[in-house]
Amino acid sequence: MSIAERVRITESSSRDGLQSLGAFVPTEAKSGLINDLAAAGIRDFDAVSFVSPKWVPQMADGAEVVAGVVATDITLSALVPNAEGLERALAAGVTSIGVLTAASDTFNERNINATVDESMHRIRRILMETPGGVSVRGYVSTATHCPYEGEQDPDWVAHLAETLMEWGVDSVHLGETIGKATPLHIERLLDEVVKLVPIEKVGVHFHDSYGQAIANTVVALEWGVDKMDSSAGGLGGCPFAPGAAGNVATEDLLWLLDGFGIEHGIDARRVAKVAQRFCSEHNLVYNSKAGRALLATEEEE
Repeated sequence: MSIAERVRITESSSRDGLQSLGAFVPTEAKSGLINDLAAAGIRDFDAVSFVSPKWVPQMADGAEVVAGVVATDITLSALVPNAEGLERALAAGVTSIGVLTAASDTFNERNINATVDESMHRIRRILMETPGGVSVRGYVSTATHCPYEGEQDPDWVAHLAETLMEWGVDSVHLGETIGKATPLHIERLLDEVVKLVPIEKVGVHFHDSYGQAIANTVVALEWGVDKMDSSAGGLGGCPFAPGAAGNVATEDLLWLLDGFGIEHGIDARRVAKVAQRFCSEHNLVYNSKAGRALLATEEEE
């Protein structure tokens, strides 16, 4: 195990950060958020999802959001739950997609209306229909805890991750969906997953409901994980996981990486400015501790 010299951050504020909001955020604001964060140095975005607008109305404008992005030299990824979602994503012009299952049947049924087995069959069909040149991230959510079934079996999560790799995803991302895990849970999870999946193919997606996301990130770094999702301003939650907070704040993650001397190429202070302004404009709570400190320090200067 060795800490990577550079970490690839995928920004999820425009998708995972907004999907559970009741009030609809205008399309141009979502595109603008991506454009502004790209100007701060972020290159990879979990930008939109092509799910049923009936279940997640906030994501009904995915194609329009993508069309409104003018930033160049960035990767926009779309979450697709089925073959219809894939078709819409490709029509929108994205070159990267995410496919999703959960470790828990109950969560999966509430999230995407399918058992784990059914969702895996959907993923296989999506992978068979995905054209060459489109990269695929495989997500296993509720990787440590489910809000309905409790703690999950790391062996089962490792099996799902291995299966996704065998079927052709480019990387597997372990979703700590409700933010309940502590570093020991992440240790146990990675210990099983890396027996079946190369560490260079593993990413993590931590939520911060219990204030453990940064501590869990340190564990992932120590295991050699170099792919991490975050959300500017700590925006987010999950419409099917009651009480779940947003992803680890991008600003907090950047501060941690700077402390380790790990390269990332992103201006944390600029991310904080963008996220704080966005939250203010849309009556959202700004949740980054590092961001608040950076902005306060700037005011004093």
